[in-house]
Amino acid sequence: MEEGFNHSSCEALEFKLVIHKGFNLISGIHSPEVVDQIHNFEIRDSDVFVITYPKSGTVWLQQILRLIEVKGDVTATNDRLNSERIPWMELLESEKQFVSAPSPRIHVSHLPYRFMPLGLKQKKGKVIYVARNPKDVLVSYFHFHKFANMLETPKDFDTFFEKFLEGNVFGNCWFEHVKSWCCHSDEMNFLYITYEEMIKDLRPVVERIVSFLGMDLTPQQLNDVVEHSTFRNMKNNPQANYQQVPGLLLNHQLGAFLRKGTVGDWKNYFTVAHNERFDKVYQEKIKDIPLSFMWDMSDLVTP
Repeated sequence: MEEGFNHSSCEALEFKLVIHKGFNLISGIHSPEVVDQIHNFEIRDSDVFVITYPKSGTVWLQQILRLIEVKGDVTATNDRLNSERIPWMELLESEKQFVSAPSPRIHVSHLPYRFMPLGLKQKKGKVIYVARNPKDVLVSYFHFHKFANMLETPKDFDTFFEKFLEGNVFGNCWFEHVKSWCCHSDEMNFLYITYEEMIKDLRPVVERIVSFLGMDLTPQQLNDVVEHSTFRNMKNNPQANYQQVPGLLLNHQLGAFLRKGTVGDWKNYFTVAHNERFDKVYQEKIKDIPLSFMWDMSDLVTP
C-alpha cells in the first residue's frame, strides 16, 4: 500500500478503487497515466525494485535495504523517512522522482509484472520479490482496511474474505500477483524470499539480500542491520513505523500500521468453512506457479 503518499491537495480527493487494464488503482493516489509511464522508465544496472502484494513485508524491506545501504548505522537513517528514501513507483508524480534520484535507486511497488519497466527483461536492475502466506495476508489486510482511510472499511470479516478471494481489493488477486512475477523470474535478476523465513531467522535472509546486491558488510554491520530491523525496534522507530503518515490517509487512533508481525494469525480468524473454501481456491490457483516459489504448505493447514 502506498502509505508513504503525501500530497498537499489530498484533502479534496475522494479515494476509491479504479480499474485500469484489469488492475485496481486508488484514485487520488494513483493515476492510469502515471502507471502507464512506468513501462518505459529507463533502468540502471544499480536499480533495485522490491515487489510485494500488500501486507507482505514491504515496510520491513524498506528498513532492511535502507540499513544495508548505510551498513547498519541506524543514525544515518534519521534524516529521512524510509518511505521517502525508498519510495513507491506507482504514486502520482513518481516519474520525476524516479528520473532525478541518484544511484542506487531503490523503489517498492505492489504492481503486477506487466506494468513494470521493460528494461527488467534485459536483466537490468534487480528485483526482490517478497511473498507471504496468503491467509495471513488476508487477515492483515482486513485490519489495515479498518483504519486506512484510502480504503473501504470492511462490513465484516466474511465480506472482506470474499472480496480478497475474488481480487476485489487494491492489489487484485494474491494468486495472480505471485504468478505474474514468479513465472517471469528467469527473465530478470530475481531474488525470491518469504515473510515466513524472515520471521524464522532474519540474518540468513539479510545475508542473501546483501549478496544479491553485491554489497560487502562486516559481521558486525550485518548484526546491526538485523537488530534494527526487528519488529520491536521498527515499531519504535519514527523513520520506519509509518506513524507520520497523514491522518487523512491513516486513522492512527484506530490501529497501528505495524500491528503484530507474526506468522499464523489467520488461525485466530478463519473458521473451518473459511479454511476449506480458501484451500480449495488455493489449490486451483497455484497450479501454474513453479513449486520452487512456494513455501512449506504445512503452514497453510489448520493443525
